[in-house]
Amino acid sequence: MRSFFIFIVSCLLISCDSNGKRTIIGDSPFQKKMNSDFKDASKSPLTKTDLKKFKGLAFFPIDNKFKITAQLTKTPNSPVIPFQTTTERIVAYKKYGVVSFNIDGKNFSLNIYKDEAPEPIYKDYLFLPFLDKTNGRSTYKGGRYVEILTTDENKEGTQITIDFNKAYNPYCAYNKEYSCPITPSENYLDIPIEAGVKAYEKP
Repeated sequence: MRSFFIFIVSCLLISCDSNGKRTIIGDSPFQKKMNSDFKDASKSPLTKTDLKKFKGLAFFPIDNKFKITAQLTKTPNSPVIPFQTTTERIVAYKKYGVVSFNIDGKNFSLNIYKDEAPEPIYKDYLFLPFLDKTNGRSTYKGGRYVEILTTDENKEGTQITIDFNKAYNPYCAYNKEYSCPITPSENYLDIPIEAGVKAYEKP
């Protein structure tokens, strides 16, 4: 999966420092890359009209409680799953495993997936779509994604790091021309995940 793939941005995406250099706005490398990519016409999912007015994405404040070490139970014998998308396109993922973790004293689990035929540069990428109590309010109604790599696993492959501060919206949240996998209903977290990118408001 590509990083389309967090945190209130109240000033311009591009500003100038005392030396006149252009500085990318963001409170973390992830935020800066998101804003940089969205400002870049060759990478941005924004429409031409929105791109002209774009100043920066809105993010929740970074919260370390949403960066977790989850237990990973791999499911190597799982069948390939056809995913519905926001268009008529169907995409194929294989269930890579189940991640289990605790937030605020509550236990949760999510299914995590892997593209069946990734481009070579994305061979280590995993796909974690999720829904939570912020959807349709402060975040995109269709849920968000978290990009994770197989290299985020421990040596035994029994744990993996998940940082919800890097949660992002599917491209169809910005432009209906994109076809995005629909988050399965079983990947719902009964808690507000106030981390990552917020809902997009057109400028």
